[in-house]
Amino acid sequence: MKNNTGLPIILIGGGGHARVLADILLQQDKQIAAVVSPEPLMESPLFDGINHLSSDEDVRRYAPDEVLLVNAIGMLPGADSRKKVCEYFLAQGYTFESVIAPTATVSAYATIKQGAQIMSGAIIQAGAVIGEQTIVNTQAVIEHDCQIGSRNHIAPGSTVCGEVTTGNDVFVGAGATIINGMTIGSNAIIGAGTCITRAVDDGKTVRR
Repeated sequence: MKNNTGLPIILIGGGGHARVLADILLQQDKQIAAVVSPEPLMESPLFDGINHLSSDEDVRRYAPDEVLLVNAIGMLPGADSRKKVCEYFLAQGYTFESVIAPTATVSAYATIKQGAQIMSGAIIQAGAVIGEQTIVNTQAVIEHDCQIGSRNHIAPGSTVCGEVTTGNDVFVGAGATIINGMTIGSNAIIGAGTCITRAVDDGKTVRR
């Protein structure tokens, strides 16, 4: 009931994204020690028997070498909650676990950095690099040799074609397509269903 390091996991966040992550972790027989949420946890068998912590400060009951953290806060365009949580706990010496769903397809020649989350049905091809704390959501595709920055959200059903480079804190909406070789600047937002055929500057929002 433990992960490969033998350390239990604390989920930071108790909403829908947290439940999806809990489902993946439990399928992999990993131990979830606690869920952190300021609100009462939604009734769900996924959280049965799991300790509920009401604040980030409560995590400090556990020493940094006793647990791994999973950033379970969902990501919305322009929101910075995930980033703030990550920075806070990294400064306290904690480590974030990467989560890869058993139904995801990840090339042995791809690189998944600390705290990244690869959700069910996602495909990560050879040569791709997925940055720290990035979410590659359900059935999203990252093709060969892409360089995906930190804290990106690649939403369900989106396709990032080969040799695309993204900056940090990029949001790619559901069903979007980024064609080969494009560069997407940091803090850019790509709207749902949008097809990107030109480079996108830092901070720009592109909608179809």
